[in-house]
Amino acid sequence: MSDFRRGARLGVDVGQARVGVARSDPDGLLATPIETVPRNDGSVARIAALAEEYDAVEVLVGLPLNLRGEDTASTRDSRAFAAALARSAGVAVRLVDERLSTVSAHAVLRQAGRSQKSSRGIVDQIAAVILLQNALDVEKRTGTAPGTPVHPDEEPD
Repeated sequence: MSDFRRGARLGVDVGQARVGVARSDPDGLLATPIETVPRNDGSVARIAALAEEYDAVEVLVGLPLNLRGEDTASTRDSRAFAAALARSAGVAVRLVDERLSTVSAHAVLRQAGRSQKSSRGIVDQIAAVILLQNALDVEKRTGTAPGTPVHPDEEPD
């Protein structure tokens, strides 16, 4: 664990209607859900405020590649969201592969006895927890920051 960069992180699962947000403790041991942000013109500002509130050293935005590792409309949307966040958050933003995190989140909630309808408000937070925990685990295992950095002046594809 000596190569792990200390500091709290936010995990962000970008959806069409909602954005799930999770955070880690400064030691990167555990990701926990914090909020589901409605997807609107204020979403980026709210997540930037959460990054400041939790004193995050970086924000990890899920990149929903398809199973072949290719971009989709959702991937392009996440890239644009991450670029906007990098411009306004004042903190490092990285894109991390999050294939199947929402599918995994639905499975976890089903196992807990929750219907898809009753889980709608929290499934995005659980997906954010899954992507953040995976990223933390990768960094601990490899000693390398997960994903790819987003530069504030970069225009998304």
